[in-house]
Amino acid sequence: MSVNASYSANPVNPGRAVNPRKALNLGSQDFSQHKYEYYTYLREHLPVAKGRVAMLKLHLVSRYADCMDLVKDPRFARNRTQINGGSRIPFPVPKSVESLALSMIVEDDPEHRRLRNLVQKAFAPRSLAAMQGDMENMAHTLMDAALAKGSVDLQKEYALHIPSAVIARMIGIEYEEMPRFQRSMRVLSSGLSGWSILRTMFWDLRKTVGFLRELIARKRRDPGDDILSRLIEAEENGDQLNENELLSMLFLLIIAGYETTVHLISNGVITLLEHPHELARLRANPELAGSAVEEILRYLPPVQGTKMNFARQDIEIAGVMIRQGEPVMPLLGSANRDPAMFPEPDVFDITRDSSKHLSFSQGNHFCLGAFLARMEAKVALQVLLERSANLRLAVPSSDLQVAAVPGWHRYTALPVHLT
Repeated sequence: MSVNASYSANPVNPGRAVNPRKALNLGSQDFSQHKYEYYTYLREHLPVAKGRVAMLKLHLVSRYADCMDLVKDPRFARNRTQINGGSRIPFPVPKSVESLALSMIVEDDPEHRRLRNLVQKAFAPRSLAAMQGDMENMAHTLMDAALAKGSVDLQKEYALHIPSAVIARMIGIEYEEMPRFQRSMRVLSSGLSGWSILRTMFWDLRKTVGFLRELIARKRRDPGDDILSRLIEAEENGDQLNENELLSMLFLLIIAGYETTVHLISNGVITLLEHPHELARLRANPELAGSAVEEILRYLPPVQGTKMNFARQDIEIAGVMIRQGEPVMPLLGSANRDPAMFPEPDVFDITRDSSKHLSFSQGNHFCLGAFLARMEAKVALQVLLERSANLRLAVPSSDLQVAAVPGWHRYTALPVHLT
């Protein structure tokens, strides 16, 4: 990886300055609210910067070319024990919930490939496309209720429920059981510091583990037409997922499939409302919905960075030496706004070719749920725009608060008027 000596600065938006000697706190409210201004400065002045998540220090990579190289580079590992030994998790967790954190997204080949081969058939587009009709029905039912109220928190009343219903069907539980997972997701809502994460790890997640073990046992006894039953039965060259692998895979599906899609939908609605010309264009040309989702993924993705990557050896990126064992995070949200890759990157254009965005990463860890997320977002936006000609924000967009959650861009609420 080499320095891009010809990298051109943004003459319109100089960004928000960063002290090169101080670690940028990804969990601060200031960074969360103004991350794109920071990204501009980082790309132009500090393409590899110091950062931190809670007490964990790491390197931040902000340019598209460097991020693309990094996520494909075998000199980086997701499993830190390959370099540092010790635990794969960079902070202590109770033994009772450890298996939830040990998913394939923190594994490397050949173990990552083994796990991925066992589950990827369940995420094949052909398997998932059959759910589109149910998604549309759910979206219309939710819109019936929202329109009756006139003004709602669209994130809570609409965006949240579509992926929840999809996940419930995929893992074979009744939709009414989904609230049992809500408290387990508090760690994502509250960030990675303070007492909230302790309560989540020592109390909420223990209850989740118990529920998931009950669910796995139920599906072993009485398999159904759902992804969990298929994961239990999945076999590749005589190999199957063990109990702990099933637990971590199921938890990953719930967290990744629920949280990311909720905020992809919310971010998409906010972005369209902030760009009325593009909203009008989409209303007039609903066939552009797929292209609009891709541009939303580029312009304002919910996931802003990958899991940490650990250098297997000393590696130079953009003139900065990353020492063996040090963690690095590619800032995918910044890469998607890099003018070296996307002309006029701060312009939202639903007809743009956004297909090379990095919002689902690339390489071995390309998101298995990409097709599902795209389909859910497309259905949610199409039904919303079809049913609400007067859709508008209930507050100025500048009053919308971004949650201080490292590696994410997610709003705390989405108040709208529908009538």
